[in-house]
Amino acid sequence: MKRKDIFVIGAIVVITGVITYFIGNLVFAPPKNRKEKVEVVEKITSDFQKPDNKYFNSGSIDPTQPITIGDNNNPQPFSNSSNGR
Repeated sequence: MKRKDIFVIGAIVVITGVITYFIGNLVFAPPKNRKEKVEVVEKITSDFQKPDNKYFNSGSIDPTQPITIGDNNNPQPFSNSSNGR
């Protein structure tokens, strides 16, 4: 590169930087105008309220219990016990 080319590239970089700085200040809001209202979250406590008896009562279905459909006495249902396959 010639000395003249380096000077032209440097001048373009400086001019572009100055233009970008001013456009950036116009586009983005200054810090004093950056006010946003946020939702306040309630403090978490160790108190636990008893659940509603309408949904959690002694007559409700317990989803943690195992469900057995039909009579299955096969201890290895997926073993390869078929003939010829």
